[in-house]
Amino acid sequence: MVKVRFAPSPTGYLHIGGARTALFNWLYAKSQQGQFILRIEDTDLERSKKEYEDEILFSMKWLGMDWDELHYQSKRFDLYRAKAAQLVSEGKAYQENGATLLKTTKQEIKIFDLIRGEITFDTTNFISLKEDGTPFFNAQGEPVLKDEVLIKHDGSPAYNFCCVIDDSAMEITHVIRGEDHISNTPKQILMYQALGLKPPKFAHLPLIMGEDGGRLSKRTGAVAVSDYRKMGFLPEAIVNYLMLLGWSPGNNQEIIELLSAVKNFSIKKVNKAAAVFSMEKLTWINGEYIKKKDPKALAELIKPFLDEAGINYKDKAPALLAQVVKLYQKRIPTLKDFIPRAGYVFYDEISIPLELKEKYLTADKKPAFNLLSENIKILSDFNAKTAEETFREIVKDLNIDSAELVHPVRIALTASEVGPGLFETMEMLGKNLTVKRLQQAI
Repeated sequence: MVKVRFAPSPTGYLHIGGARTALFNWLYAKSQQGQFILRIEDTDLERSKKEYEDEILFSMKWLGMDWDELHYQSKRFDLYRAKAAQLVSEGKAYQENGATLLKTTKQEIKIFDLIRGEITFDTTNFISLKEDGTPFFNAQGEPVLKDEVLIKHDGSPAYNFCCVIDDSAMEITHVIRGEDHISNTPKQILMYQALGLKPPKFAHLPLIMGEDGGRLSKRTGAVAVSDYRKMGFLPEAIVNYLMLLGWSPGNNQEIIELLSAVKNFSIKKVNKAAAVFSMEKLTWINGEYIKKKDPKALAELIKPFLDEAGINYKDKAPALLAQVVKLYQKRIPTLKDFIPRAGYVFYDEISIPLELKEKYLTADKKPAFNLLSENIKILSDFNAKTAEETFREIVKDLNIDSAELVHPVRIALTASEVGPGLFETMEMLGKNLTVKRLQQAI
């Protein structure tokens, strides 16, 4: 059975690069009817924090990635120390200044990477360096190879040693990780050999680069998954975009549901070239998922943002929020964009920017505004249709072009130059608020 693992360290939050690694492991496991193991690598007891662990677990669940097993390396220290002691007793490792080290042997190591093909490592390149950066040489003038630390001076296990022991004990068949771990691979192969264990298959994912061509940074998108949630991104949109960072379902398809991706995913089709993270592309994909959401479900997702902003939507008509959401969901690329674009519906008072007042709400508009508000007042049945009929009659009576009045009225009602249809907006606001804002504007 195929078994893969994602092994985050709780010394920080789950960032977008780590989420992509987790996703590709999860996809591969599901596509092969295998198992996905989550292993918390918390051997750094000083830097590991519960808040980071909680955020990692929450973000994984939020993104829809479930796991079959959950392990903590901090609970396995006795196993690592026992394995290190075994290697010492076999003469394959030694103790020095309280630490345990593996004896590096001269050899050529070859692996077949499922993404990159054959990779060859020469251990003679693992040279031990002095403090000034120059290599150590033995009496024969040969460079001294650097031995690998298994157990550190403080008694905690080294990263590579833990990985080897755990991957073997947990029967991991495939290690799928970022290409920045390629340099760790030969070191781990040496440890597999010393322990007499069979190595798993390896696949090293391409790095994610910023649009500026450099490594992904906070400025170019390398922030925690939880930050994207706070920015109003949907989990399915993030997952969709992460899939495209190194893999494609084919046929230039850019919107792909998770379950559909499982059926089509192949680790061998992952690109070798670095993937470029584009906030613009992620935002576009997010907008596409928002458009497809059921308005009621979308309204529930927007409520926390309204609550955080202190917007009182609960005292309005129960169905109003879903109605507003339905009208705006094709216009908001993120959940957070709902407030600046549609928040005016829930405010008792709106603030119209001075430049819009000076441009649209001029003195010559007063007669039209007065007439429109008075005629709307007497409507017994107020909706988009009757609002439009009333508007058209006034434009005709005043002998003006409708375009002369549409923008001023929109500004008066919404404090914005853009938005959905004017008459749908009037119906959404209701007769009383529409009249109130028309009169306030003049």
